[in-house]
Amino acid sequence: MGQRIIIDPVTRIEGHAKISIHLDESGDVAETRFHVTEFRGFERFCIGRPFWEMPGITARICGICPVSHLLASARAGDGILAVLIPPAAEKLRRLMNLAQIIQSHALSFFHLSGPDLMLGFDSDPAQRNIFGLIAADPDVARNGIRLRQFGQEVIELLGGRKIHPAWAVPGGVRSGLSVSSRDRIRAKLPEMLTIACDALGRLKQLSAKYRREIETFGVFPSLYLGMVGPGGRWMHYGGKLRVIDHTGNILIDELDPIDYRDVIGEAVEPWSYLKFPYIRALGYPQGMYRVGPLARINICTTMGAERADAELRELRQAVGPVIQGSFYYHHARLIEIIAALERMEVLVEDDDLLSSELRADAGVNRHEAVGVSEAPRGTLFHHYRVDEKGLITDVNLIIATGQNNLAINRTVGQIAQSYIRHGQFDEGILNRIEAGVRAYDPCLSCSTHAVGQMAMEVELYNAQGELINRLSR
Repeated sequence: MGQRIIIDPVTRIEGHAKISIHLDESGDVAETRFHVTEFRGFERFCIGRPFWEMPGITARICGICPVSHLLASARAGDGILAVLIPPAAEKLRRLMNLAQIIQSHALSFFHLSGPDLMLGFDSDPAQRNIFGLIAADPDVARNGIRLRQFGQEVIELLGGRKIHPAWAVPGGVRSGLSVSSRDRIRAKLPEMLTIACDALGRLKQLSAKYRREIETFGVFPSLYLGMVGPGGRWMHYGGKLRVIDHTGNILIDELDPIDYRDVIGEAVEPWSYLKFPYIRALGYPQGMYRVGPLARINICTTMGAERADAELRELRQAVGPVIQGSFYYHHARLIEIIAALERMEVLVEDDDLLSSELRADAGVNRHEAVGVSEAPRGTLFHHYRVDEKGLITDVNLIIATGQNNLAINRTVGQIAQSYIRHGQFDEGILNRIEAGVRAYDPCLSCSTHAVGQMAMEVELYNAQGELINRLSR
């Protein structure tokens, strides 16, 4: 038995997890695992609830991305009603989802991963947090706060509050957008675009500094899954599913989300509460795939937005037509923020947003439906079955982080194997392993993030399993 390193908890993520690293007799990495250590049971306690209540209930899964669950759930409700919702409701939902992408990506880039990127992976952990970033670079920190604030403000203008808005419902939405609210959004868009473009410029400047991290953070062949619109356009709501391989070949295209189970299987392991989805055709675990910002910019033909398309072309010219390294999730997030802001510029000029026709009325017309939306972290599936009264009889939720689970585990292993040799490691190496997880921005549940003196303990065991050293921070 060799040494074992435990990172518990993994910090600056949404939720609770730990990492175990097992070393062989030579002190090199033999095995790594990313454990999700919390259990919540949302699927089970939704049984028996009216499907009308599901958007409000499932939005409580997370305080960071409630809009994602709200919209996926409402879309599943549309399917149970078997209705086409009014055009205004469809466009308003799109507007809210764009705001959700902006605010969540801003949180991930500036607040959760920004301290690593701006201050350095080896910087003092007591300062390597949002407060340290504020002290070291107040302009960058302030811009991140303003960008996230903008996204939350749009959500509030539409749904009445920033977190858990009871707004999208089966058949449409509860309320529209006022002229004054549209004007407020329109007025702030130029500043937000400047902030996003400046942030991407800063990240590109840092790339030379983090060449080794770029080459070791999750660089391996995988499949990529997400939604696209007509012509392969970047899509965040209402598209069809596409799967490509690491060379860019399209393996599955134009798949209706209701048929997701023909393509996606779900495995479990005894050491994690998080499921392990995989592509059925390749089996488990060979059918590993990635979702989220990196997957979406890989599977799309165009972002459908001028500035974002220019940035995507530049990235593909520098890295290749399919970007495999998980470090580039940061780059992809900023491209998506720019695309979301550009799409919002067009959408706010649509007078349908001011319409009062917002909801289609119907009863239970189907007993099974699937709602899919592109959450900031990736494709989100809500699959419901109901009885004749509309009471939930079965629920299956496939969240983005679960779909990235196999890739996260492999990324952790790749970074550990690249940096840990002969049992030697330091705090900066352990932070890089955590940062490999943070690149995916995993959302395990709503939680409070550790700041300042981060709570982590690493234990070293000898070949006999005896504790020989403990490092805390």
